[in-house]
Amino acid sequence: MSGQPRSDRPRFDLGSIAYGGDYNPEQWPEEVWPQDVALMREAGVNLVSLGIFSWARLEPQPGVFDFGWLDRIIALLHEGGISIDLATPTAAPPAWFQKAHPQVRPVAVDGTVLGYGARQTYCPSSPEYAEAAARITAELARRYAGHPAVVLWHIHNEYGCHISRCYCEQSVAAFRVWLEERYKTVEGLNAAWGTAFWGQLYGSFDEVDAPRTAPAACNPAQQVDFRRFSSDALLECYRRERDIVRAADPVVPITTNFMAGLTDNLDLWRWAEEVDVVATDHYLTAERSDNHIGLSLAADLTRSLAGGGPWLLMEHSTSAVNWQGRNIAKRPGEMARNSMAHLARGADGIMFFQWRQSRSGTEKFHSAMVPHAGTDTRHWRDVVALGTRLGKLDEVCGSRVQAPQVALVWDWESRWGLDCGNKPSTDLGFRERIDAYYERLWHLGVTVDFVHPGADLSGYRLVLAPSLYHTRAAWAENLRAWVRGGGTLVSSYFTGVVDENEAVHLGGYPGALRDILGVRAEEFLPLRSGQKTRLASESAAVPGGSASRWAEDLHLDGAAAVLRHADGPAAGCPAVTRHGFGEGTAWYVATAPEAGTLTAILRAACADAGVALPVGRPEGLEAVRRVAEGGAEFDFLINHNDRDVTVPLAGSDLVVPAGRVRVVVRTS
Repeated sequence: MSGQPRSDRPRFDLGSIAYGGDYNPEQWPEEVWPQDVALMREAGVNLVSLGIFSWARLEPQPGVFDFGWLDRIIALLHEGGISIDLATPTAAPPAWFQKAHPQVRPVAVDGTVLGYGARQTYCPSSPEYAEAAARITAELARRYAGHPAVVLWHIHNEYGCHISRCYCEQSVAAFRVWLEERYKTVEGLNAAWGTAFWGQLYGSFDEVDAPRTAPAACNPAQQVDFRRFSSDALLECYRRERDIVRAADPVVPITTNFMAGLTDNLDLWRWAEEVDVVATDHYLTAERSDNHIGLSLAADLTRSLAGGGPWLLMEHSTSAVNWQGRNIAKRPGEMARNSMAHLARGADGIMFFQWRQSRSGTEKFHSAMVPHAGTDTRHWRDVVALGTRLGKLDEVCGSRVQAPQVALVWDWESRWGLDCGNKPSTDLGFRERIDAYYERLWHLGVTVDFVHPGADLSGYRLVLAPSLYHTRAAWAENLRAWVRGGGTLVSSYFTGVVDENEAVHLGGYPGALRDILGVRAEEFLPLRSGQKTRLASESAAVPGGSASRWAEDLHLDGAAAVLRHADGPAAGCPAVTRHGFGEGTAWYVATAPEAGTLTAILRAACADAGVALPVGRPEGLEAVRRVAEGGAEFDFLINHNDRDVTVPLAGSDLVVPAGRVRVVVRTS
């Protein structure tokens, strides 16, 4: 679970930046198809994802296949010089399948059986679904393996987006098998889940149910294990289709589109090991004025899943989406900024959902490359301009983001554990602290990797663990050895608290990390909603300020206090500490400091780690460098301000206009 790519996998390489999007020709009369291909050529499109929701068209009756229309559109695209990312259509089982197998419909946590009429209406553990999905996948792979237009295979679509956990009896039966494989004996299960509490002891695996809606909160260990099982069940669906395609076509790379940074339903460290090329979908939170920071986080996370190598942005939007509370349209320049920011952070493909905006259906108000208003629009001209610009940056392909010296620990299981409820405060959330730290690093101009807690950390000077609630003994030892060897660690509160089975590390908080951090807390002291405490400084490096959300009855055990609570329930207690551990240093931030104070803490930690911060970089300017094997460097300068900024660069000043992007190329 390192996110490192395997060298034996087929590589995806168009020789240029992939540009295009999902293409759904079945939504349109066939006479529109040649027009589409002509417009794609005008826009510089060189790759489309095809067939993602086409199961009902490809198999209109059980075992009866119609590939004629797909043959024709593939031929048109190939003649037009447009390559194809060919999908298995298994995210949209046909109506005939639902009618024949009503038991396949997924069941919600409260027992509600979900109906047909959307997409992804299936139970991942259903043998009937497995058989039908394998059949259409095999037919598709046999027909198009070796076709010169097919340069990438696309399995399914957005696993875990709509159906992440199914609570039907088929899923429960599969969950029991998964548990028996994991724990071997029911005694092992009872020990791991701590079932002595509330008298939940099981006498056999057949007595175990899914963690459904219950009179009170279900056992958190049971909840986390069901999340693990559900991620694995979907992964098995992916593997089944991938292996069928691979048997037919051993040459063309295979992928599926993650939703890194958007959904939390899959352990993508495990999933990333199973794809030939990492691909993701990303959509801005439209109403947030700083949504470009969330975009950068998602891109950095995706690059990290790809082991630092290039990846594909399989979907994003040209303008508004259709599913947020207020679907804010992108303004002039925003689509280009979004696209170039993904490119800057490692993407070798910039793709959209979708090519032509739908007239009907749930997503008809979701923007597309060709809008409802047609080609005599600013929107279309922006699409063409972006394609032209990307076509001039082909030499960026294959380059890597300059190796970051800073990493953030990301663990999906910790996120699942924090979601279980019954924690000391409703303010505790995995993304809340991750986002707080990432945002401050972004404003400091620091590009980061994300790492699994068990990953090799030797390439980093500074590692931050803001939300490592689950801390296995091996993960704690990994951090311990790295800090002892000279690394600088910054940990936030509610990290190191429990093991992989949701059992508390005894002896005081922060549990498994106490010796590294040199502190011991006797009790958590969460703050009331809106409550703030004053922070008094005991270090010239970090001035005082204020904090919210959290405090602890914290005692020093080798560490030195940097900030103390001046009032509130933890008055007099350390709020931020620094501890020399071996050759390294460990910081503990036992509260939620205001932005300015957290920035000062991170500046001081960067100084400890020997991480140089950019000097003279204007606020609101995103600057990321990609480096090619031959030594060429590509500096992406993205101005998120509504005013021009001047950037000191290589002995001269470069003006980056408001809302625009400049790419500076240096060759050795």
